[in-house]
Amino acid sequence: MTLILGAAAAVVVLLGVMLGWQRNSRRRREAEEREQEALREGAERAARRAAEQAAAQKAESQRQAAINATRQAEAERRAAEEAEEHEAERLAAEFAAAQAEQNAQIEHEAAQRLAAQEESARQAAAVQAAEAERQAAVHAAAEREAAQRAEAQRLQAQQQEVQQEVQRVAAERAAAEHVAQLAAQARAASEAAEAAVAAEAARIAAEQAAAAAAAPPAATAPAAPRSPADTLVMVADDSKVVRVKTSRLLVQHGYRVVLAEDGAQAAQMIETELPAVLVTDVEMPGMDGFELTRHVRAHPQARDIPIIMITSADDRLKQAAADAGVTLLLGKPYPEEALIACIEKTQALPTA
Repeated sequence: MTLILGAAAAVVVLLGVMLGWQRNSRRRREAEEREQEALREGAERAARRAAEQAAAQKAESQRQAAINATRQAEAERRAAEEAEEHEAERLAAEFAAAQAEQNAQIEHEAAQRLAAQEESARQAAAVQAAEAERQAAVHAAAEREAAQRAEAQRLQAQQQEVQQEVQRVAAERAAAEHVAQLAAQARAASEAAEAAVAAEAARIAAEQAAAAAAAPPAATAPAAPRSPADTLVMVADDSKVVRVKTSRLLVQHGYRVVLAEDGAQAAQMIETELPAVLVTDVEMPGMDGFELTRHVRAHPQARDIPIIMITSADDRLKQAAADAGVTLLLGKPYPEEALIACIEKTQALPTA
C-alpha cells in the first residue's frame, strides 16, 4: 500500500514537473514568437523608411529636374521673345521705310494730278470765257433784232389804234342816235309800267289787309340753330376706335365733343353738363343705347336732348329705338357727311 501511494505520489510529481516544463516551453515559444514579430515589424518599418526616403529622394530629383526644365524653357522663351522683338523692330523699320517711300510717291502723283487739274481748269475757264463772249454777242444781236421787231410792231399797233379810234367814234355816233330813240321809247313804256305797278300795289295791299284781319296771330319765329362752336356733342360708344374717329370728325367741323365709354358713364356725365346732342351706339356693356335713351327721356333737365342712335338696318331695332325716344337713326356703315347732316338736322328741329 505504501508503495502504491509512493508510486502515485511520484507519478503526480512527475506530471507536475511535465506540466511545468510544458508551460515554460510554451512561454519560451510565445516569447520567441513575440521577439520574431518585433524583429519582423522593425524590419518592415526600416524597409518602409528606406522606401519613403528613396521616394522622397526621387521626388526631389524630379522636382529639381522640373525646376531646371522650367528655367531652361523660360530662358528659351525669353530668347525667342527677344528674337521676335528684334525681328518686329526690323520689320517695323522696313515697313516705315516702305510707307515713307509710298507716301512720297503718292504726294508726287497728287501734285501731278493737281497740276493737271489746274491746267484743265485754266483751259476750261478760257473756253467758258470765249463761249460767254460769243453768247454775249449773240444775245446783243438778238436784242437788236427784238428791238427792231418791237418798234415795227409798235408802229403797226399805232396804226391799228388810229383805225380803231375812227371806227369807235363812228360807232359811238350811231349808238348815241339809237340810244336817243330807245330813251324816248323807254320813257313811254316806263310811264305805262308805273301806272300798272301802282294799280297792282293797291290791289295787293287791299288783299293783305283783308287777310290780316281774318288770319289768327302769327306764331313766334323759331330760334336760330346753334353754331358748331356752341354745340356740345356727347358720343357714347364702347369702341375706342369709333370714339376717336367720331371725335376727330366733329372737331374738324368745329363742334365741342365729350366722350363716354358706355351708357352708364354717359348718364353720369349728363349730370355734370347737358350736351346739345347725344350720339349713342346700341350695343354697349352695362347700360346699352336703349336704356341710355330711356334714362335721358326720363331726366327732367335732359329729356329734350336730341338723340342720334347708330344702328343697323334691322326693322326691329328701328321700332325699339322709336319706342325708346330716339330722335334720328343712322345706319351702319355711314359716311361722315351723314353724321354731320343728322347733327345739323337735330339742331334745326323745334324743342318740345
